[in-house]
Amino acid sequence: MRSQKQTGKFLCLVLRHRPEAIGITLDRHGWADVAHVLKGVGISMTELEEIVATDEKQRYRFSEDKTRIRANQGHSVPVDLELEEQEPPEFLYHGTVGTFLASIREQGLQRQSRQYVHLSKDVETAVKVGKRRGKPVVLQVAAGKMYADGLQFYLSENGVWLTHEVPPAYIKMPVPPSH
Repeated sequence: MRSQKQTGKFLCLVLRHRPEAIGITLDRHGWADVAHVLKGVGISMTELEEIVATDEKQRYRFSEDKTRIRANQGHSVPVDLELEEQEPPEFLYHGTVGTFLASIREQGLQRQSRQYVHLSKDVETAVKVGKRRGKPVVLQVAAGKMYADGLQFYLSENGVWLTHEVPPAYIKMPVPPSH
């Protein structure tokens, strides 16, 4: 039997990367039928509601009638999250580890297998993201300048800033963690 945390990670995998793992498909906007998700993941509606409500990153959302569910961002499968372009704050932040700095200096931040580069509104969140892979390094992104120069930004349902790429000229490295 999986813990709620393990089930949440599996749900993340299914709704962002591999819906076929439980034999479902996502519609073009990333929505999945809740009944099929429940059956495929092997959980009750109460358990699914608990995962959605308590996920610290607020990764998921239900449709208004709770018949569909989707991940808020982070997809490696192509979906249109119907996000509207928004003007970002002057600076945003990206958490990473030192191993990637040489590549980032040369190529900037690339979306890799995901649809967007993910940016945080504060250093603390970027530190948490970087810690997932080791000793965190926080990069400051001149988002306001990027936007003024014509690059697009979107704000996901759970407050993650998204853009297609961050060229090296807009990145200041590194910002020391604030603790």
